[in-house]
Amino acid sequence: MNDIDAWVWWLVGAAALGIPLVVTAMPEFGMLAVGAVAAAVAAAFGLDAVVQVLAFVVVSVALIAVVRPIAARHGNQRPQLVTGIDALKGRQAVVLERVDGSGGGRIKLAGEIWSARSLDNARAYEVGQEVDVVDIEGATAIII
Repeated sequence: MNDIDAWVWWLVGAAALGIPLVVTAMPEFGMLAVGAVAAAVAAAFGLDAVVQVLAFVVVSVALIAVVRPIAARHGNQRPQLVTGIDALKGRQAVVLERVDGSGGGRIKLAGEIWSARSLDNARAYEVGQEVDVVDIEGATAIII
């Protein structure tokens, strides 16, 4: 074991940190693996063990401190492309059959005919009126 150079051990450590990265999808393991590669480079240049460990710690901590907040910020963003029923909420539609709170009416929404009911049970919408879709429940559009 003494015949193997220190840089090889650091590369083995980097590979070992890559396994949980793939299995758990936790990017922190990848950042630690990059730190181990930096320590392997330091060992390849013949620097002592203290410098190798410092290279590992500094690179790993720097990556976690810089990359992790950026990744978290991107993870919290809403998708810009809205699809499915979410894309229909907030759109305008035209009443084809009288719509009231009990349902049974029809609207034309995004080129398709939908069953609809009024959000306010006391309100009715007549044929030809433009309405706004506030929600979709199953195959029924809720309008105001």
